[in-house]
Amino acid sequence: MDFIEEFFISPILEKTGYNPVNTLVYAGIAIVAVYLLFRILKRSGIKMGNNFFWGVLSFVLFGSTMRAVTDAVDSGVFSGATPAHQFILDSGFYDYGFLTVTPGIYIMVAALLLITIAILSYFKRMELLPYVGIALFIPNFLLLIPFMQYIEYAVPVLILAGIPVYFIYRKYGAVASAVVGGHALDGAATFIILDVFSTAVGKNYFEQHVLSRFVGELLGTYFLFYLLKVAIASAAVYLVEKEGMKPDERIFFYLVIAIIGLAPGIRSVLRMVCGT
Repeated sequence: MDFIEEFFISPILEKTGYNPVNTLVYAGIAIVAVYLLFRILKRSGIKMGNNFFWGVLSFVLFGSTMRAVTDAVDSGVFSGATPAHQFILDSGFYDYGFLTVTPGIYIMVAALLLITIAILSYFKRMELLPYVGIALFIPNFLLLIPFMQYIEYAVPVLILAGIPVYFIYRKYGAVASAVVGGHALDGAATFIILDVFSTAVGKNYFEQHVLSRFVGELLGTYFLFYLLKVAIASAAVYLVEKEGMKPDERIFFYLVIAIIGLAPGIRSVLRMVCGT
């Protein structure tokens, strides 16, 4: 129990970020879960095409934005700006807890995604998957708008993310560009927040993930982290396209890579513009 308390429970309660132990355990669980999910989807006969790709990413938008609302509530930035905001505060649903932080939020969003896929598949309306995710995303995003006081800092992040997206899109198309774009967004957000934003507004941010923290501290700047994210994601896309994988395997592999970058990237940008 002391082991679990030290490496898993305390980092959540004390908000100290990830450590080598919980990073390896979460990564192992994620790998097993991804494999099982792929086998389930294959056996169910669900077509994993471009629409499926965008549908799953719409749920990533939802989950990351929901996490950003939790950050706003927990930091005290979120206030009763409207009756809807006051209702959210009174409900306690977005309070800092297992279902609204890692790893609980991943489990909850994944469960909602699978339930949605099962229902839409039953009614043969899988083309609606992206719209369901967007419908869940929009209310959470609207909740954050009144607190977006540093939105100008998102501009350099989007520019840095957009540069590799442009070149990958021209070469490999929209799906591949979304994969690289997710990692470029995460790397650019980390760089701007830790190297620029935190100093400019006087907020003490730190990198929560073990490997990215090591990379940033190595040279004293997180611009290297941004470059590495773009390079690794671009190399992955190149290899996938070169190998000529089966369409469903290609889409699923792209989804796994995209989620790893896009989920924290969206949350980081929203945290920054809200000052949480």
